[in-house]
Amino acid sequence: MSAWLPTAPCTPRDCSTHQGPSVGVLIGSLRLLAGVGLVLAGALVAPFLTLLGGAARDWLTRRWARMALRLFGLRVRVVGEPPPGRGPGVLVVANHVSWLDIPLLAAVFPGRMLAKSEIRSWPLLGALAALGGTLFVERERLRALPTTVRTLSTALTAGSRVIVFPEACTWCGREHGRFTTAVFQAALDANAAVRPVRITYRAPDGEPSGAPAFVGDDTITASLWRVVTAGGLTAEITVLPLIPAGRHTDRRELARDARSGIARTVTGDGVARTAVADRVPYTAVASDNANRPSSSVHQCVNSIPAPASSARTRS
Repeated sequence: MSAWLPTAPCTPRDCSTHQGPSVGVLIGSLRLLAGVGLVLAGALVAPFLTLLGGAARDWLTRRWARMALRLFGLRVRVVGEPPPGRGPGVLVVANHVSWLDIPLLAAVFPGRMLAKSEIRSWPLLGALAALGGTLFVERERLRALPTTVRTLSTALTAGSRVIVFPEACTWCGREHGRFTTAVFQAALDANAAVRPVRITYRAPDGEPSGAPAFVGDDTITASLWRVVTAGGLTAEITVLPLIPAGRHTDRRELARDARSGIARTVTGDGVARTAVADRVPYTAVASDNANRPSSSVHQCVNSIPAPASSARTRS
């Protein structure tokens, strides 16, 4: 992994715990088979969705994504402003916790995801992502970033809803990373609004659960099993107020504005608190000068654990 790519301090051992009931092997296995089966069915149907109109395609995508989450054992809860219908191009930015973020966002905001280019070559899922209009970024090639920004800007100008994860790698959900800013330059270039979205996975008691977190050296197999055997998980998506086009003229200010609401951790008692790691003043990340690639749809490869002295927030 390039040294300038963002990393997170979260690890499966420290973060991927579920404070709640668990289901047995039988139920977990049934959930796994049903969820994977629906994903495979979606891959087979995806080519035909391109023949449908935008509204019909969005409706089917929402239904498929909600059903997939339900089969994996999660309920979906939408908080905040009602999800808008189709309209002018908008950049949807969210914190990044898990591979589950993708169907969760699709259940509320069907659109074009920004993903690392390696996903394009994945068996089945790569083809499914491409058919869904995914925009791919070559994270390891610094020189490819201007092209990516232009591609995003073009998609936004054409009226597409583009979904990105500006943290650029997965965090546990109790902590949050700095936002890279290149994607916000695309919104400025396209004169597009920005919709911040906060993703939280909750245990039955309402507190954040680490079971869905896909961090560090976690494997997709271990993550899948952890999710399907966790009882009472709720996938919560908080739709934050729209940042209208023209409010900011600097991408750093726009990134700061979008991040401010997302980084607030809302606990089971309904009180919003700022995570310990986020109480330091916001400063532009090093990528502002280095022009790091912006986001991925999956965890950073070989995420590097932080030193033991790093500030952390635990449930």
